[in-house]
Amino acid sequence: MFRGRHNHTIDAKGRVNIPAGYRMELQRRSDQPPILTADENCLQLYPYEDWLVHEKEIVAKAAIDPNARDYVRLMISGAVEAPIDKQGRILVPQYLREQAHIERDVTVAGVGLTIEIWDAARLQKNLNQTQANFRAISLEMAEKVGS
Repeated sequence: MFRGRHNHTIDAKGRVNIPAGYRMELQRRSDQPPILTADENCLQLYPYEDWLVHEKEIVAKAAIDPNARDYVRLMISGAVEAPIDKQGRILVPQYLREQAHIERDVTVAGVGLTIEIWDAARLQKNLNQTQANFRAISLEMAEKVGS
């Protein structure tokens, strides 16, 4: 599991540091490089084998659901292998940086099975909105977890 938040900067070449604990977990899970792709407001970094499972599941849904096809188009067409260099960094292609509105200050967040890479200000705004609605969100989650 990936947990916690780490603030970093993305360099002029588009490289961002992946925290050591996350790197160890990625390497423990797979000998293959992780997969980086876009999400609605951020980037997601998947351990390789976890990506293969997710990819298979979403492709199956896309065969019968037009919204799932749009999701698959975004996620799979933008996905790239993201090898970790000797300094612990991955290269984030320009098109993914643009899609996630990432320029310089980023937050690398562990969110369970994946790692998210956010523009730091956008993540803070998202967290503030979540905090403001925390009670309603908690009740909704309790219903989902209980069912």
